[in-house]
Amino acid sequence: MYAYILLPKAYQELLDAWEWYERIKEGLGDRFRSEIQVSIDYILKNPYYFELKSREYREASTKIFPYLIVYKIEEENNRILIVSVFHSSRNPSFKKKP
Repeated sequence: MYAYILLPKAYQELLDAWEWYERIKEGLGDRFRSEIQVSIDYILKNPYYFELKSREYREASTKIFPYLIVYKIEEENNRILIVSVFHSSRNPSFKKKP
């Protein structure tokens, strides 16, 4: 199984989304975070399951919340770099920008 690194941009996106959902309803942010973790766990066990969307990035969608987890596989280090936790209604050109 792979390890993962949540890059700073992805961490901030995750935190912002958690805060937004918590403002809507207490506990909803935690439910969001749990779903993201389930998706990350699946990626770690099956990193090649999701197709390449660009030269080196793959995107996994979440089941309940409208988010994509954009990641890159570093085979030589046996790890996954999560570059974005991206709301699917945002402009797609922002997905991979650091």
